[in-house]
Amino acid sequence: MFTTPLDDRAQLRPLEPWQAPEFLAHIDRARPLVDPWIPWASLTTDLASARSTLQRYADLSSSDSGRIYGIWLDDVLVGGVMFTRFDASSGVCEIGCWLEEAGQGRGLVTRACRAVIDWAFTERGMSRVEWWVASGNTRSIASARRLGMTRDGVLRQRYPYRGVRHDSEVWSVLAQEWPPAEIRSTPEPEPEFVSASASGDQADIDRLMGLFMDSFTNTGGRRPDLEIIRELFVPEGRIISNIGNDPVIMDVDAFVEPRRKMLTDGTLTEFSEWEVSQRTEIFGSVAHRFSEYRKSGIRDGAPIEGRGHKTTQFLRTRDGWKMSSMAWDDEPTRRPE
Repeated sequence: MFTTPLDDRAQLRPLEPWQAPEFLAHIDRARPLVDPWIPWASLTTDLASARSTLQRYADLSSSDSGRIYGIWLDDVLVGGVMFTRFDASSGVCEIGCWLEEAGQGRGLVTRACRAVIDWAFTERGMSRVEWWVASGNTRSIASARRLGMTRDGVLRQRYPYRGVRHDSEVWSVLAQEWPPAEIRSTPEPEPEFVSASASGDQADIDRLMGLFMDSFTNTGGRRPDLEIIRELFVPEGRIISNIGNDPVIMDVDAFVEPRRKMLTDGTLTEFSEWEVSQRTEIFGSVAHRFSEYRKSGIRDGAPIEGRGHKTTQFLRTRDGWKMSSMAWDDEPTRRPE
């Protein structure tokens, strides 16, 4: 049985019918988080149904039409990823994921999904990987963004759940869009640096960046939470827009206020911004992260898309890791054709 390390404490492995007791115990812990979003979660309630769920995926695997993998943290099953649909003849597959609370905050789902997507593209020659998600499942949508996926559309009231019909969003990434291995993986750092993927600090830095990117989101009527940016930065923090030849250097207040207005007065709607790739280096009590990001929204009634790069510095303080400075440069914002 193969094992794929996700970090120094976590592994990705196949999840098979003989592991039904462990799977059931895990689903019982995870049920409050996953039941609304994973169809089989509400049906996996005893040993027989747990074994049946895993056997169904074993049958799909034997016909090359689906697969399921578990994520183990310190040898405890805490989540997983799956190919809910795998059609080699058309070159299209669909993946999904789930995670209990004990596994959150370490980037495990993102790493696990990258591993199986990479396998689908590089080993199996797939052309398109899809991600179907309920519109209210903000965690799953955030994962799709981190994987560099594009939202293709919304299927309104596609399915019922406990008497209410819900919308489904379809996200996807194409083979030609999938970053090459040298971009996906962090290069080996110089000896004095701690590899971020093997550091216990990585989860904290991932969390800070995730909260920063998510603070601008106003899709689906959601109100952006830019106030949290004040908590992410040290009081003396600086945020720099370096688009063109005239850097704009702002303190946190100068950065937050105009963006709060634009995101709440109707100027910029259905907006979200997410990391596509990142490289993090940690040295003692300082750290640096270089990120590629994408963004999309509707400005003054017209759709826009954009991408760019950020460089962010972090300090370890008495209150944990904080951002000390950030600078970014955008590629020119474009309107979709």
